[in-house]
Amino acid sequence: MDGRYGQSSNPYELTDDSPVYVISVAAQLSGLHPQTLRQYDRLGLVCPDRAAGRGRRYSARDIQLLRQVQRLSQDEGINLAGIKRIIELETQVAALQARVVELQQAVEGAAVAMRQREAQVHASYRRDLVPYQDVSQSSALVVWRPDRRR
Repeated sequence: MDGRYGQSSNPYELTDDSPVYVISVAAQLSGLHPQTLRQYDRLGLVCPDRAAGRGRRYSARDIQLLRQVQRLSQDEGINLAGIKRIIELETQVAALQARVVELQQAVEGAAVAMRQREAQVHASYRRDLVPYQDVSQSSALVVWRPDRRR
């Protein structure tokens, strides 16, 4: 299964990443001309999946991305190269955030395992032994008097 799609128990379940819209519908939903969508695909801004006949299939997430590209271009005045870089950085940030969550879960799992192992070790101690306390550092004063009878 492609890493872009969420893992689902039902292969026919539609998600935001399911490629279901042909280019004409995607153009209508995004408010862009189909030729603009083709241009964005060539530039790598929005890369839809391909159907068996090589036709583009857009997902709901692709439609959102098309709208974001349009907003950044029209409202913010950012050129397409800048928009591409923004999208790449946002994708990288999302991947890093997912990795941080993954690592946090691994650390929490390791901490739980360590606490369980520590509890096992403590439970294995012999209870019939008396703790030894080192008294080498004593503050007692010892007076020595040599025997002068000789």
